[in-house]
Formats: sequence, C-alpha cells, structure tokens
Amino acid sequence: MTNQSAIVLDYAQAKLQQNKNQQNESKLPARKLRIAIVTETWPPEINGVSLSVMQLTKGLQRRGHKILLVRPQQSEKNHSFYPDQECVVRSQSIPKYPQMQFGWPQIFKIGQALDQFKADIVHIVTEGPLGLAALNQAKLRNIPISSGFHSSFHDFSRYFDMAFLVRPVRQYLKWFHNQTDLTLVPSEDTRQVLKDEFGLRCPMRIISRGVDNQRFNRNLRSSGLRRQWQVDDNTTVLLSVGRVSPEKEVPFILKSYQELKKHQPQRKLKMVVVGDGPIREDLEKQYPDITFMGAQMGEALAMCYASADAFLFASEVDTFGNVVLEAVASGLPVLAYNYAAPALMVEHGRTGWLLPFADKLAWQKALLNLPSLKDLARMGQIAGNKVGDCGWDRPVADFEDALLHYAKKPTMYLQF
Repeated sequence: MTNQSAIVLDYAQAKLQQNKNQQNESKLPARKLRIAIVTETWPPEINGVSLSVMQLTKGLQRRGHKILLVRPQQSEKNHSFYPDQECVVRSQSIPKYPQMQFGWPQIFKIGQALDQFKADIVHIVTEGPLGLAALNQAKLRNIPISSGFHSSFHDFSRYFDMAFLVRPVRQYLKWFHNQTDLTLVPSEDTRQVLKDEFGLRCPMRIISRGVDNQRFNRNLRSSGLRRQWQVDDNTTVLLSVGRVSPEKEVPFILKSYQELKKHQPQRKLKMVVVGDGPIREDLEKQYPDITFMGAQMGEALAMCYASADAFLFASEVDTFGNVVLEAVASGLPVLAYNYAAPALMVEHGRTGWLLPFADKLAWQKALLNLPSLKDLARMGQIAGNKVGDCGWDRPVADFEDALLHYAKKPTMYLQF
C-alpha cells in the first residue's frame, strides 16, 4: 500500500468514527435534568424494586443527569452507586419484614434537600411515609412529580390476615398516584389494572425492566455448587428465587414439588430456594429435604440460576417479576402464570409454560408433567438465546424520555 493510499484510508476511518460519535451524541438529550429519586427501598436491600430502581438511576447518571437520592438510613453502605446529592432520613422496620424498612417523613429535611438541589422533577418510587412527605414538599414547590407503581401492597395484606386493609390501601394508592403528573408502570397488565380497577386518571407510561445478560448466563453453571446441593448430572434441580413469604406463593410451590416427587417416583429431583423472608425458618423445618440458600447476590446468585434446570414462579402479586428475566437469561425454562414478565419472555411449550392467571390447579398439573432433563435443557437453551436485546439500555432511555417530557422547564427556582 502506498503512503497516499494509507493516508486516504486513515482519513476514511477517522471520518467514519466521527460520524459514529456524532450519531451516539445525537441520541443523548441536549437537556440534562436534576432528578430527585425518592425511595424507601435501596440496595443493599435485596428485592426487585430496589435493584431495578438502582439500575434505572445509574443509567440516568451515566447519561449526564444529576441525581438527588432521598432514602432511609441503612446499616450497610451501597458501594455501587454514588448520587450527586443524598438526603438520608431516619428508618423504621416494616412489620412482618424486619429486613425491610420505611423512611420517617422528615419534611423539613426533605424540603431543604429539594431547595439545595433545585430539582427539575421528583420521582417517587414508593408510596410510604417518605414518599408521601416528598409528594407534599414537591407540590409546595411546584415541582413536577412522577411516581412508580412497583408493588401490589393492596394484595399483600390478604396473605397476613389483614384483608380489612385491602379497600383503604387501594383507595390510598389511587389518591396518591392521581396526585402525580405521571405514573410509570412495569407492564401492560399493571397499567390495565390501575386504569380499570383503581380508576387512575393520571397519565401512565410503561417502563419495562432489563437484565444483565453478561452476569446471568448459562456459562456460570457450576458442578461444585451442584455437589453442594448433593445432586449429580442426572438430577433435575428446580429453583425458586425471591422473598420467602406467603404472597410469593412459596408454600404452594413447595407443596407442589412434594406432589411431583409422588407423581414421578423414579425421577431424581431436588428443590432449591434462594431468598429470605418471614416464613423461611418454618419452611426449613417443614421441608428438611429442600435446600434453602438464603439471600444471594452477584455471581453467587447467577451461579444458582445457571446450575438449576427449571425455574418455578407462582406469584400473583408481582407487577413485573425481574427474577423471570434472570432465569431466562440463565437458560432456564420457566413455569409461571401468563402475565407481566412471563407473558413477555416465555413462549408456552417452547421455553416454558404459561398458565391462566391464578389457576393453581393448571400450574400444578403442568409441574406434574415436567418433561425429561434433556428436554428441559433444550428449552432452556432456546430461552437463553432470546434475551440478547433485553438489557437495561432501552428501559433507561424510556425512563429518561418520560422524565424529560414532564420535567420543569428551566426557570427561576422558588425556595421556601
């Protein structure tokens, strides 16, 4: 190649790279927001809401937006995210969930933080005392408010002998979200419930969820972990991940597993439960043959998924079900009801089984007819290959677009 040709080639490559850079920059908004995120759950707390909100918040910060994080005080520090400003209020444990907490409504502290930060928009993740205090303080300052509907608290109460609370909690949630300019929901199912059953009048937008498929993948399958579970290559390992609590239908899953052992007596089976919660200790005593791993995070959690052979999900209260995304990315066929994340990610008969919502008999029947280990592996491989485009980039971009649309236009900020 002549020197002149090399120069021309270098110039063409440089020009191509410049065009790519310009295209990438054009995807980023010209306006950068100052966003206050208000949440009563945040890592290192382990639940779908805290982990999802952190991913969305980190994504906003990477795209140049400034973040004020308003949260309760925690015993442990989260070292994976550092907000531009933070307002930490006193915390109180939640009854029935000592590992979870809510934030005290320290209105003056919250108001002062909003004044100092000069937020363009306040996004309220949870509707508890902290969220209510932030709602009132934002309204006083005429700051636009968005909210997230993440957990069906009105449904949870029926699992704890508190059915009398369902109606007032539902009315409160309806009132709360109608006070906001926008409510973000994780799925179309949730949007329809809020519109038809709750009567929400505020605008709603769907912000889905993502999965880190670099972390959750079949390559992390561990023979060492399976030995720890006391199983061999011919054993079918069934996995449940999530809060070990009645509303997650963990007792139903374990009872169905016992029925499976009777229905397929010649089959080598193992049930593994990952997570912690208020009924874990009782279930461990009731089912000594089942392995309870407790709460797991990071690579340890990813190895649990990858080392299993099928994923069981029977919750009727999840607004999305992040664990389903993690299971599919890890190459597991999923048995679940046909709504939220399973409806989006599972293809009935090909990558798992989708049963009519809340039809426990159909769910259990599908489990009793669990196919061979070889068929499960084939279904899991197909499932894992389908999640390549389910990262966090799209949900972050949708979240950003929603906030940009409703955020306060740049004006003089009023202080109180």
